[in-house]
Amino acid sequence: MQEKEKFMKKALQEAKKAYNKLEVPVGCIIVKNGEIIAKAHNLKETKYDTTKHAEILAIQKASKKLQSWRLIDCEMYVTLEPCPMCAGAIINSRIKKIYYGAKDEKTGAVGSVLNLLEDYTFNHKVEVESGILENECQAILKNFFKELRKLKK
Repeated sequence: MQEKEKFMKKALQEAKKAYNKLEVPVGCIIVKNGEIIAKAHNLKETKYDTTKHAEILAIQKASKKLQSWRLIDCEMYVTLEPCPMCAGAIINSRIKKIYYGAKDEKTGAVGSVLNLLEDYTFNHKVEVESGILENECQAILKNFFKELRKLKK
């Protein structure tokens, strides 16, 4: 197994934590020099806060650990393509590269609906690699919404 799959599995573990809290199952980790420095999962429903996306929470934790808002030479692994808010935070925190699993055809801002990381001339460029453990990342989301529909009946 390649390193990127190993780290995406860790992000999927975070997504499972969100799933168990009835949160949209998105997980995120941030890695620096081959070491995980932050882990997070969605907490929008639990915290009643639109900004509690896995990526934002992971960026906050990594910044605290490194004592800097600049996450230079850090890589992010996230199970779902980031939304515009998260893509903006990724640019502003100076993350070097993101790896994501599943595309988000409704709100994705890293290629699906729009591409904030490549189509605009911001002061920082972020490398992107998509499709890492894509089937597993899609499956947890599909299962979650299937179960949620059953609960609402």
